[in-house]
Amino acid sequence: MYTNIQSFCDNLIPLFSEIPEERKQLLQKISNYIQTKKDGNQPINLVYVCTHNSRRSHFGQVWAAVAAHYFGVKNVFTFSGGTEATAFNPNAINALRNIDFEIMDDGQTINPTYIVKFADDAYTTCFSKVYNHPANPQQNFAAIMTCSDAEQNCPFILGVELRIGTTYNDPKVFDKTPQQDAAYTERATQIALECLYVFSLVK
Repeated sequence: MYTNIQSFCDNLIPLFSEIPEERKQLLQKISNYIQTKKDGNQPINLVYVCTHNSRRSHFGQVWAAVAAHYFGVKNVFTFSGGTEATAFNPNAINALRNIDFEIMDDGQTINPTYIVKFADDAYTTCFSKVYNHPANPQQNFAAIMTCSDAEQNCPFILGVELRIGTTYNDPKVFDKTPQQDAAYTERATQIALECLYVFSLVK
């Protein structure tokens, strides 16, 4: 894992105690799902869902991949989707780059595909898509809803084994304000913290 990302994760571990107990109980359900799949030697497919698949759901996809790598949990595959496709938001990308992710795009001007690397040999592929896009698993997966809009607008997801809402405030409300960069960093950090907590419970 890249040194700065490793250090970023190391610094978050002591902050697990700051996660509210109610929130921990919710996150435990995701850990239980991962544990069951791990114990059964089955692929662990996690799909993070938000309306536009632009910000929070991509943070979830990226940080779940990082957390699995950090804690050595194998056979984990992370994805994201939305109720509509837009693009991976540049402010979200910048927040990850500032933490030292290496991010490369395919050069497309509309909805590019990004390789988000967090180690020399570890990465996840991000682009905006609907939650049931063929690039995402169609069965045997957990759907983790990162925004309330997606929770309300996706009343049924075919093939899902666990559907759970871990909603986060949208940093979009700070776009083009002096608080923009801080808001995106805060949301990326919160999602990182909770993904790390989830995987820390897997034995």
